[in-house]
Amino acid sequence: MNDYHNGADDDGYEGCGYYAIGDPVSGRRIDRQPTIQTVCRWRIVFTPRMFFGARYSTTGAPTNNPYGMNSASFIDHHGLWSDAQAKRASEVLRQAETDGLHLIRLAWADSHGVARAKAVTPDTFRDALANGYNINVATSTLDGSGGRVFSSFVRGGGMELDEMTGSPNLVIVPDPDTFRVLPWAPGVGWILCDEYFSDGTPFHFSSRHLLRKQIARLAEAGLRHIVGLEVEWYLAHLVQDRLTAENTGVPGRRGKPLDTAPIEPGYSYHSETNLNVMQPILSTLTHAYIGLGLPLRSVENEFGPGQVECTFNATDALEAADSYVLFRTATRQVCRQHGYFATFMCRPGLTGHFSSGWHLHQSIVDDKTGENAMTPGADGAALSETGGAFLAGLLDHALPATVFASPTINGFRRFQPNSLAPNRVTWGTDHRGALMRVISAPGNPASRIENRAGEPAANPYLFIASQIAAGLDGIERALTPPPPDDAPYDSAKALLPGDLGDGLTALADSAFFRDRFGALFMEYYLRLKHAELDRYRQYCDDSGIGADNADVTGWEQDEYYDFF
Repeated sequence: MNDYHNGADDDGYEGCGYYAIGDPVSGRRIDRQPTIQTVCRWRIVFTPRMFFGARYSTTGAPTNNPYGMNSASFIDHHGLWSDAQAKRASEVLRQAETDGLHLIRLAWADSHGVARAKAVTPDTFRDALANGYNINVATSTLDGSGGRVFSSFVRGGGMELDEMTGSPNLVIVPDPDTFRVLPWAPGVGWILCDEYFSDGTPFHFSSRHLLRKQIARLAEAGLRHIVGLEVEWYLAHLVQDRLTAENTGVPGRRGKPLDTAPIEPGYSYHSETNLNVMQPILSTLTHAYIGLGLPLRSVENEFGPGQVECTFNATDALEAADSYVLFRTATRQVCRQHGYFATFMCRPGLTGHFSSGWHLHQSIVDDKTGENAMTPGADGAALSETGGAFLAGLLDHALPATVFASPTINGFRRFQPNSLAPNRVTWGTDHRGALMRVISAPGNPASRIENRAGEPAANPYLFIASQIAAGLDGIERALTPPPPDDAPYDSAKALLPGDLGDGLTALADSAFFRDRFGALFMEYYLRLKHAELDRYRQYCDDSGIGADNADVTGWEQDEYYDFF
């Protein structure tokens, strides 16, 4: 960093601990360690846009970080917040004081959509709301096992990008609109952050930035993307009370997950008796979801043993993706805290476990009127002309987009005939065997398209971004969807990729996604996922089994059960 200080470095050394704050009444300088209470009491005078004063060392001498009262903060200098976000930041600081928070988790989603976080003190949080906070770029250069995918310590970081040399710092900038107080962690706050380089450039490989770009492109057409979440996951009893040596891994190989046991026998769809068996922890989870402000609609007993489905009211695309990240990490944390185990692995390698899916419900609305642009008229069509073009775009790019919906080796095991999951590029009206299920009626403002390809381990930013990009392309090209399929498993339409390798090949061959997501991001993502695939194939070779083995392997169980 040259002109701005962005919190402690990885060794925890901050280098200076005192601020010079101007007394709003006398104008005199006060050398002191500020508190959240001090900052909030003076919020009338000092806002995040004005920053909070020049930084001083413990000796009282100014540092070489010249962002005093007459200089902009990192966030303001680079124009990273809207006026509404700056106002919300002031409210967040007041809430942190009122609630007596002692730690705030600065969270960000990695390339897998998994929440990563650093916990900071109130004083540090206050600084982060002006200048961001330093993190190591490593969470974006490692795969799900912690294995290094890119040669970070050579020039260009193994990516031929000078700014990636040496595993450098990024600056994470909190998004004030995402601030929460965690119901299960007294005195702890939580806020999502965006990643930037030290010169204010958005991080190339941030999936949240990528989703924002697609939302902006859709907005240029006068449209907004609305998303409703329908997510299946597994709840189990945690029967192992401590880690052993086999539970710890090494970079490139995850240890075995903790032992679990089914919480109910399963395969009694929507059984109220089995639902009641799970009710104590489900009630605890529901209180947490409501306390977080998540738009929960329902909690249901699904098909497999301990399989649960949660549905959420529809919201704007970015809010839906953010909610999914928070929902997934909250569920895992609360369950573990109460002696249970939650996994968003698609198909656990346990006896009798049925695959879980993430069904993404989506519509587009007119940005000016707020009306659903997919709602059909009285002409008998399943969707409006605009909605039909959006559907046609989804179908046209369905094959390369599959990896964004189902990014793991395990997730591709869902795509079987007669399985409640799709296996071909089809659509149907209220048909759960089709890839795209259209749920609509003339005049129905909830008319929508449900993409049934998703697995619960998907990165929500990439999954949703792929839908916006593909659907908008259909609108721009005025595409028309083919006739619906009443028997999608018997259709002559193209089969979905059979495994992750086929999915990555389809994505690599897509000039469309290379254009919309950028060649740089695409090369990065393909290398990241190929590293995962290569490790799986090596396991299969070492174990003497075929990579197309129909059974869930031990590698998958170790890799995904306790990662997602």
